[in-house]
Amino acid sequence: MKVLIVQQKMIGDVLTSSILFEAIKNKYPNSELHYVINANTYPVVENNPFIDKFIFVTPQIESNKFRFFAFLKSIKKENYEIVIDVYGKITSNLIAFFSKAKTKISYHKPNTAFLYTNTLIRKKKAETQLSLAIENRLQLLEFIGVTNTPITPQIFLTEDEIENAKAFLKSSNLDLSIPIFMISALGSNESKTYPFNYMAKLLDFIVKEVPNCQILFNYIPPQKEKAKKIYNHCTSETQKNIYFELYTKSLREFLAVSYHCTAIIGNEGGAINMGKALNIPSFCVFSPHISKQNWFWKKENSKDMAIHISDFLDFSIQDKKKSKKFSEDYYLKMTPEHIVPSLGHFLKELNYGV
Repeated sequence: MKVLIVQQKMIGDVLTSSILFEAIKNKYPNSELHYVINANTYPVVENNPFIDKFIFVTPQIESNKFRFFAFLKSIKKENYEIVIDVYGKITSNLIAFFSKAKTKISYHKPNTAFLYTNTLIRKKKAETQLSLAIENRLQLLEFIGVTNTPITPQIFLTEDEIENAKAFLKSSNLDLSIPIFMISALGSNESKTYPFNYMAKLLDFIVKEVPNCQILFNYIPPQKEKAKKIYNHCTSETQKNIYFELYTKSLREFLAVSYHCTAIIGNEGGAINMGKALNIPSFCVFSPHISKQNWFWKKENSKDMAIHISDFLDFSIQDKKKSKKFSEDYYLKMTPEHIVPSLGHFLKELNYGV
């Protein structure tokens, strides 16, 4: 059985959809599984033992209709029996159509359903301890006889990557026997970023609770100025615990460094999802317009925690509709005082804090 799974764009989506490969391999160990992704997202699925081949959509392919058509022709030549389109946008619609696969599966959309042999209406409420994003993805596999597969994403690092990250941290004067907290300081955009001064107060609280902790910021060079604003809002005592100039040069290096961290804390998004896939305890603050149940799963060991405005304030359907456009107004209602009690509990569960 030869299967193509399509999931483009965001790193978190590509990582989450990787669970489908493990689920299929468990049921059909001799199947051949290929994954269409954007080239920049490859690091989060690199070395995944359940994926037999990666097919990359590059910026050059996306921006040139002739190259994209050649790409579609190459998909057709693979003779896939099954195509599972998790992405559900124009490019993946065309990939599924041109594949000529006998079975084509995707989520149901009225204007594209005719392109697929099987479509799924997404659940609106999670029924297990998994996130809604995971449950809906796993449901797609029911069309090929794969059921009852409670799987969460994993990231696969090599021993060399792990050891090199350990050496890097030690050379940067970090002590691996003392708590190291990776901070997801910035969201993917402003509507997914907790206010800088509020984030600083959370960091002040962390240092007060765990005075010897070592804090790393997750940012890339173009984001340095924004990250510095958070740093500047912190007290001088907190700043002493922050290794601000320490950042990694690649996503794989970031993953390997995160592997050695005690926990990852901050804005919900790709960094948090990657931390969870590395089995690192996580504490995240959701953007008001993002559904908590869609991306947060409650693991049995309760080591992951997530905060959403609806956890402590009335948040109507109308508020949800307005919160993306007026994200700053809603974020301002999510004061550190609302979040600190849960953050304190999280630190206590890690055996830090009081």
